[in-house]
Amino acid sequence: MTTIIGLAGSLRAGSFNAALLRAAAPLMPAGARLDIASIKGIPLYDGDVEDSEGIPPTVSALKDRIAAADGLLLVTPEYNNAMPGVFKNALDWLSRPPADSARVFAHRRVAVIGASPGGFGTILSQNAWLPVLRTLGTQPWFGARLMVARAGSVFNGQGDLVDEKIKAQLQQFLAGFVDFVKS
Repeated sequence: MTTIIGLAGSLRAGSFNAALLRAAAPLMPAGARLDIASIKGIPLYDGDVEDSEGIPPTVSALKDRIAAADGLLLVTPEYNNAMPGVFKNALDWLSRPPADSARVFAHRRVAVIGASPGGFGTILSQNAWLPVLRTLGTQPWFGARLMVARAGSVFNGQGDLVDEKIKAQLQQFLAGFVDFVKS
């Protein structure tokens, strides 16, 4: 079984990106599963806290889950033409200490998708992740892109993905990413 761990980069209860991540789980191809994790509870990175208290338990647990997975799916909002600070902060913590970063990220197969209420999807946020992913030593998948624009019209009030075209694109994206992870 190929396991992909998915992280949504928003803390908001009604997040379109958390909804997109939830919608992905039942669309995974045969022989693969999506393990949904959360960045909730990760404190702001502070080197003094790291030095005095070590890595927070929420971060350690998430690091172990990522390290045990075959791939990582980042589902990113776009705030001010870039990735959200809380999402970047989570990856900053996950890369600590530097001696353990390779266990979590080196050669990890990664894909980035996102949803936005705006008309351009999350193209700038996805692009902003590329230098971070390169620095962490991951292997990003460039076989396809999924940027859900006007997300308010593709999800219903309960956060269900109701747009069949987007659902088909998501399923195709996931199949391509899983093939990349297995290669």
